[in-house]
Amino acid sequence: MTEIRDASDGGAAALRVRAASDVLRAHWRNGTHTESLPAELRPRSRAEAYAVQALIEGESALPLAGWKIAATSEAGQRHINVDGPLAGRLLAERILPLGGPPVALGSNRMRVAEVEFVFRMGRDLPPRAEPYSVPEVMDAVAALHLGVEIPDSRFLRFETVGAGQLIADNACADRFVLGPEAPASWRDVDLAGHRVTGRTSRGAVQEGRGGNVLGDPRIALAWLVNELSGIGVTLRAGEIVTTGVCVAPIPVAPGDVVTGDYGSFGTIEVAFA
Repeated sequence: MTEIRDASDGGAAALRVRAASDVLRAHWRNGTHTESLPAELRPRSRAEAYAVQALIEGESALPLAGWKIAATSEAGQRHINVDGPLAGRLLAERILPLGGPPVALGSNRMRVAEVEFVFRMGRDLPPRAEPYSVPEVMDAVAALHLGVEIPDSRFLRFETVGAGQLIADNACADRFVLGPEAPASWRDVDLAGHRVTGRTSRGAVQEGRGGNVLGDPRIALAWLVNELSGIGVTLRAGEIVTTGVCVAPIPVAPGDVVTGDYGSFGTIEVAFA
């Protein structure tokens, strides 16, 4: 679990973290939303925000499925008024099976699908003082998958609450569909230049490439590893990391079918109830 390393108010910080988590987890469970955390509960540092986020794991009876990275493009950062990426947790119960029942949008207010590159880890990368390099991180990857994230926020106007509250809110994580594994030849492909297309059954088309994700999905993965290392968290073997949207988020409505076309890597299709 993430520790508050820079809190100076000791037990008061722990109580604040717990109370903030209780507020957000209640909205998570109930499908409700709020303007913001009460002023006295807002995280006072990035580390404290991740400590609030860590308690979301109490909503799951299963080991953590993995991680997401939010705001990996400049457009995404401008949209939510942050100056860099944010990490969030993917709970196992929120991972939806490929080809399963259509996804019910329910109380989801963001109503977008995000077509992303997803890495599955083959070994642990524990915290350390020295930053991990991209080659080191890639050496620990077992596979590349296709994936579609269906994000949401517990905040009514998530664009205005700032990085601390967004991290506490699990970086807008909600549900995720893990797609097929890409052919092993992906390791020889320039992921930054790899073209990806997102389509809906209503005819909308979004074009993008891997370079929209922090310049390269591999760079995004290394960023996540080092972000976790900085807060004392291990990225574990078997966990997945979805690296951020490589085409513009695709608006969805009930009845839509979204297709992510990764060219030689294959396709993923997600239907919405």
